[in-house]
Amino acid sequence: MVAVMRNTVVAFFLLVACNIMTGATPTALKKYSDFDQPPHDYWKRTPNDRFSKFKVALEAGTVKLDASSEQSFLLSLLRALEIPATSQMLVFSTTSLQLSLISPRNPRAIYFNEDVYIGYVPGGKVEVISTDPDLGPVFYIFDIPRQEGLVPRIERATRCMNCHAGDEMGWLPGILIKSVIPGTIGGSLESFRQDITGHAVPLTLRFGGWHVTGAGNFTNHWGNIIGQSSPQGLVKYPILPGRQFNFARYPVATSDFLAHLLHEHQAGFVNRAVEAIYKTRSFLDEGQGKLSLAHSTELEKQARLFTRYLLFADEVSLPMGGVTGDAALKADFLKGRRVTRAGISLKDFDLRTKIFLNRCSYMIYSSAFQGLPPMMKGLVYKRLGEALNTAIPDKEYAYLPAAEKMAIRQILRETMSDLPKGW
Repeated sequence: MVAVMRNTVVAFFLLVACNIMTGATPTALKKYSDFDQPPHDYWKRTPNDRFSKFKVALEAGTVKLDASSEQSFLLSLLRALEIPATSQMLVFSTTSLQLSLISPRNPRAIYFNEDVYIGYVPGGKVEVISTDPDLGPVFYIFDIPRQEGLVPRIERATRCMNCHAGDEMGWLPGILIKSVIPGTIGGSLESFRQDITGHAVPLTLRFGGWHVTGAGNFTNHWGNIIGQSSPQGLVKYPILPGRQFNFARYPVATSDFLAHLLHEHQAGFVNRAVEAIYKTRSFLDEGQGKLSLAHSTELEKQARLFTRYLLFADEVSLPMGGVTGDAALKADFLKGRRVTRAGISLKDFDLRTKIFLNRCSYMIYSSAFQGLPPMMKGLVYKRLGEALNTAIPDKEYAYLPAAEKMAIRQILRETMSDLPKGW
């Protein structure tokens, strides 16, 4: 389904946890097997995510898309969902429902904003992952209409769950991102970073099976490479973006390094939010609305882990010399800034050693965060307040200078509407 399927860094929803309370290596989440059963009822609830609402409007005829050509349709879809074409990432590993169409000569494209992810293969179907505040990722797939006036038949995808809610995902719907070395005739010869996602994943383990542009002199990663087995071992071959395919088949001529960084951060955020949502709901159902001491302790731990991710506690350093980032991508990304009276926001870039100037995730405004149960959200806000307290510094957040803590607190106070009283 949209984004990443098994054995590829392709993007979309993985449930991954980083047990990083003390900076430890990210590990897999506790496994669930009942997301389709009460109290979650994944398939029985009516989705309330952005794309599901858009689907209703499209089928009712209140929204029109341009079906004059395949690319025109894609561009009109992205505009309707407010997804910038500049977020494009290209993946050539054959690890999708549409694997027969994907190759270094016909890579799959992924586009995203904070809540919706679109996958597109030239000559194939459109895949969608859209984040529901209660259910987490919801998956759709449909053909592109071949003539004007036709409304696409959009299906709720079930096969996507084999990977996006399987064993590697802890049995919960999530964004799956993997890194593999594709073979010259398909398949994957080697894979990295199983069961982990987010900004703590070393850059040297990322991008396998993906095209990467705009990385400058940073080449110590697995992007833009295919492999072949030999008696001497694995032989790697570079495949430069645009050499085996024509960029004109896509809206933009990039698969920018910065887009990959943003997507990785978002996937890790969504997955942790989904884990927190399902875990809280399970505990409250088990206790009929009340929590046992053990469950309270577990949720407090979950909130601490989530807060660490929210504040980029384990973010890997950017390559020496920093990241430039595609100018058009940066401009599109910054259009959604929520600014204070002083003109600062959570989306302001640093890009020298870290992605953002003010290290608190802009995903705090997303459906994934807003869907946290009140009990869990309250615990996160409490821990967030402690982490940003400059009067009583928390050793766990010593990496944040006092000025940055104060800036983050001010941004949240001026841009969030549900902070606890007196926060």
